[in-house]
Amino acid sequence: MHVFVTGATGYVGSAVVRELISAGHTVTGLCRSEEKAAGLKAAGAEALYGTLDDLDTLRSAAAAADGVIHLAFTGDFSNFEAALALDLRAVEAVGAALEGSGKPFITTGHPHENGHTVDDAVLAMAERGIRASIVTLAPSVHGKGDRAFVPTLINIAREKGFAAYIGDGTNRWPAVHLLDAAVLYRLALESAPAGSRLLGVGEVGIPFREIAEVIGRQLNVP
Repeated sequence: MHVFVTGATGYVGSAVVRELISAGHTVTGLCRSEEKAAGLKAAGAEALYGTLDDLDTLRSAAAAADGVIHLAFTGDFSNFEAALALDLRAVEAVGAALEGSGKPFITTGHPHENGHTVDDAVLAMAERGIRASIVTLAPSVHGKGDRAFVPTLINIAREKGFAAYIGDGTNRWPAVHLLDAAVLYRLALESAPAGSRLLGVGEVGIPFREIAEVIGRQLNVP
């Protein structure tokens, strides 16, 4: 399949692009700079310059593809409502291009309650002739290049001189490896039924105290 991927140069997106290409698909990835485009081309993908604001670009790229994986998100938590509104516009633009085609459209689920509008819009596309599905990832997607929650905890422990946990530390964190998450997106593209919700979890529940203990041992702090 020829797959259009937004967020193709991001942490998860880069792994998804490599997974798709290794499985024999061709990829066009949305990117914002020549530097990012170089990484895409090195992986064997084509680069398309644009942003989530470029709705015409999204529509035309989606229409030309056999399927779409939408991974881009501004991540501006200082104005999260605006970020969600932008995401909804992008999703609707892709949906308009794919309507009636039966093509797959895979997005990433929003764990926040105010992101349900976007998720609902995607699932509703199953009634409009689109094989739409949502992949929701565990809060920790670990692997090479991870700069999210656990690396942040490591940096805090390094700065403070101790690894902390809240209460008795029995609250549990699910996790998934980056490469396993990439496989899930590919499988969703290839075969997930319309309207599917898929949960990307490898490690079901790790007590937070255990995470803090490992950080403490590795940094040699309490």
